[in-house]
Amino acid sequence: MQILPDSNFRLVILLAAICALLPLTSRAEPAEANSAAASIVVHKSPFCLCCKEWIKHLEQNAFSVTSENTLDTAKIKQAKGVPASLQGCHTGVSQGQYVFEGHVPARLIRKFLANPPKNSIGLAVPGMPQGSPGMYRGKKFEPYNVFLILTGGDYRLYETVNQPEDQ
Repeated sequence: MQILPDSNFRLVILLAAICALLPLTSRAEPAEANSAAASIVVHKSPFCLCCKEWIKHLEQNAFSVTSENTLDTAKIKQAKGVPASLQGCHTGVSQGQYVFEGHVPARLIRKFLANPPKNSIGLAVPGMPQGSPGMYRGKKFEPYNVFLILTGGDYRLYETVNQPEDQ
């Protein structure tokens, strides 16, 4: 066994200590932020099949999903400020404040969460359009609109989806 000279030994120890600390300082915050951003609680009817398909779509797109069954989804929608004209089948809530109403594609949820527009509370796909995640069965696709929900009940077009999302 070879013994390192004092100066080299100190250098190796210093480098090992720096390398050990790097993951703690450079990676911890983004990992925590990504974890929080990728979590959604879905409020849904226990009898709805399309809700289960939308949850599967989210999970396949790296979201951590918890579902809460309720027979009164209207109460959740009202409490979260979803206008009646934008209501869909289920309500997803991320970070305790952002709402994703109906069959919103995971891609657009990520886009929204990365940079939430000022005075917005979430996104909505009203109704149950053919072709939206959870409603698309690979046969008939119809383009549909995703709306940005603003505080106070206003809304505006966020994006028109013209082709099926990855299911």
